[in-house]
Amino acid sequence: MSKPVGLFVGRFQPFHRGHLLVLQGMVKMCRKIYIVIGGSSTQDKENPFTFAERKEMIQRALQEEDIIPLFDVEFETVADQEGDEIWTQEVLEKTPGVEKVWTGNEQVEKCFAGKGIEIQKIKEVPGISATEVRRLMKEGGDWEELVPEDAARYMKEIEGVKRIKILK
Repeated sequence: MSKPVGLFVGRFQPFHRGHLLVLQGMVKMCRKIYIVIGGSSTQDKENPFTFAERKEMIQRALQEEDIIPLFDVEFETVADQEGDEIWTQEVLEKTPGVEKVWTGNEQVEKCFAGKGIEIQKIKEVPGISATEVRRLMKEGGDWEELVPEDAARYMKEIEGVKRIKILK
């Protein structure tokens, strides 16, 4: 049986070790992986990083782990849409051949239900979430332990902590 084309959708605000664990598992099971960076295109306290910044932090983390260039990984961006059906259609248009979606988000699961795509449910890694990373960044806590080293380095380069502290 051929390995499926996989899809991992997330906001990645920011990319953290839990996301990395999912991708490390996906490369063992998929012949190709699409990473769709979703969410708002407006920056605020819950969405402090741009699409380009999130792509860069993910790429750096995957290169650090030798996932890129050893595996077939493609990036796409899909902003929030007025309706789930429009959003789902845009994702599917940008990710041809997807056979399996990995998600821990009920809304994403609902979007792909009934589309002929297998859904692989993932669980949150205890103590690791983007919300927790942002909270620790804002409060001066030890957020770096929760994100891949090269992603943390990049967030420092773009003054991510400073940004999170001032965004409303």
